[in-house]
Amino acid sequence: MPALVFDCDGVLADTEKDGHLPAFNDAFAEFGVPVRWDVPTYAEKVKIGGGKERIASDLPDPDGAADLIRHLHARKTQLFLERVRDGQLPGRPGIHRIVADALAHGWTVAVASTSAEPSVRGVLEHAVGAELAARCHVFAGDIVPRKKPAPDIYLKVLDDLRLDPAECLVVEDSGIGVQAARGAGLAVVVTVSTFTADDDFTGASLVLSHLGDPGDPLAVVSAPAGVRPEGMVTLADLEQLLPTNQEESR
Repeated sequence: MPALVFDCDGVLADTEKDGHLPAFNDAFAEFGVPVRWDVPTYAEKVKIGGGKERIASDLPDPDGAADLIRHLHARKTQLFLERVRDGQLPGRPGIHRIVADALAHGWTVAVASTSAEPSVRGVLEHAVGAELAARCHVFAGDIVPRKKPAPDIYLKVLDDLRLDPAECLVVEDSGIGVQAARGAGLAVVVTVSTFTADDDFTGASLVLSHLGDPGDPLAVVSAPAGVRPEGMVTLADLEQLLPTNQEESR
């Protein structure tokens, strides 16, 4: 059966500007670290895969500050989860609907992210509900040696779940995410998020504003593979984008 693999931040929910950014800044303040990121600065930081790596990028001696980075990031994760639980970061249009439909039709559904696992599980549960979240596989945090744009996280998903790349489709929101998925030989749908509108999505099969819901229609940004959903993405649209079906249509 086919598989649908989601990135977390910017895909399940638009979490960066109103979730991760203030959580980082609050953690910096609590730890007395003289760093505070504004929105333009953080727009550059999101191009770095991994929260600990983002913190390290602004420290003068990151190798000598490994314990500080680890503890600061753990506190940042707690602060972020408080925002998730307070309902400040709703799921993006179409996420609950597509996950429910895919699972109902026997698809494998997974989330693959370089964010900390508690953050990913928290966002997933808030976006689709605990019952559906429990049926999704989660790959997150430091489980691979290299983070996006390296393909390691997607290669691990393929290996651990024994998936056929030709039967898999990834939903990403960033240029580095597209690079990671394509590096693993996977087809990609992009749902653009707050900080990624100007990213390079070369290699994506479809680029959208979001997946769409009744009363909240999507906008097609580009459709290199020739599939143009109307109003909202359906499972049938996604099936057309699977590499096996793309080959058959040529």
